[in-house]
Amino acid sequence: MAKEVYRPATPDPLKWYDTMDLIYLDNNATTRPTPEVSAAVAEAHDELWGNPSSVHRFGQRVRQRLELARAATASLLGARPRELVLTSGGTESCALAIRGLRAAQRGAERFTLVTTDIEHAAVRELAEAMATEGEGTTVVVKLPLLEGGVADASVLPGLLADAAGPVLVSVQWANNETGAIQPIAELAAAVADARQHGAKVWLHSDATQAVGKLPVDAPGSGVDLLSFAAHKFHGPKGVGGLWLRRGVRLRPVQLGGPQETERRGGTENVPGVLGLGVAAEQAADFLSDPAKRDAVAGLRDELERRVADGLRDAGHDPPAVNSASAPRLWNTTNLGFRGLEAEAILLGLSERGVCASAGAACSSGSLEPSPVLWAMGIDEPVAHGSVRLSLSRFTTADEIGRAAEVLVAVVARLGRVLPV
Repeated sequence: MAKEVYRPATPDPLKWYDTMDLIYLDNNATTRPTPEVSAAVAEAHDELWGNPSSVHRFGQRVRQRLELARAATASLLGARPRELVLTSGGTESCALAIRGLRAAQRGAERFTLVTTDIEHAAVRELAEAMATEGEGTTVVVKLPLLEGGVADASVLPGLLADAAGPVLVSVQWANNETGAIQPIAELAAAVADARQHGAKVWLHSDATQAVGKLPVDAPGSGVDLLSFAAHKFHGPKGVGGLWLRRGVRLRPVQLGGPQETERRGGTENVPGVLGLGVAAEQAADFLSDPAKRDAVAGLRDELERRVADGLRDAGHDPPAVNSASAPRLWNTTNLGFRGLEAEAILLGLSERGVCASAGAACSSGSLEPSPVLWAMGIDEPVAHGSVRLSLSRFTTADEIGRAAEVLVAVVARLGRVLPV
């Protein structure tokens, strides 16, 4: 008689969500994979589990599907498939872009990295680390910010003229906390002009919050390197990519094999890549109709209006809308409640089934205000009480109405307990 093997019951992954009737407004942290994406991931696990680098027919069948997914992803960016390096996500992509390009500048005694103080930690902390490595061979220069947390592109030509050695400019496409869209076209024009005058300069953009949410034409944008992650547009976690303009050279940061045309070692994450390909196709369909983005932007605006009106009716001040003066992603709002603590607001929301955050998911648990809001010059009492609510293309009007009611109730209660 065969020995019985204990197998714990598999929980329904949606049961807690349905029971709690969650309103999920933390889509800049991650998005829920679509059913089609999940099906592609499952197919890879169940049927296409071979190694795509193997020469046998099964391995080559997996390779074919992987390359089709690469092509679908490249199409979302308006790019060629061979220009795409598949990575484990946005953080690795940024590291490969910045460290890989730096490493390719053999013989350069000085390397200048121009960036901002409002980057995601994937770039901000990397810049801090590189500034202390190699006895100062990498010089980090910061672009100043305009109102609303937008990089001042007018300063870049002067910085490029004064920079020592090869230069990489790294500025995010859209801010993950406030949704502020950066002046990529103006930055690209400055880089192109400097290059025409003999400068050795490139432009990288962390487009993790833009790809899948905005039409991104990588080759036509003027950037030379562009990073993204699948889980920001309803794909799986643990997969993303780096687009490279033809002719841009970099050395691999992760060694260990000839994969990705020798730009990144390691067996490809086939389930993730197949899910990425499906997510890219679905995102392209969504982006083909601007009215769809406008509709969700209208929900975001309605959320801001309802919260402001509800607090006024309750005898409280309306929130500050951080980066309201800047062009913003259609799905993002960052609301500052003066004199309150973001953690208390988030706990109150969570207890009532509303998911939000105080900024980047990577910094959750920190009691300090967001470095992004600090860099923007937001008043400390507002920065401490700022929360981010980020919608998805599947967010409904009913969810927005209920979320506004809950947020007003939570803030009004905290305002009574902790009067300003």
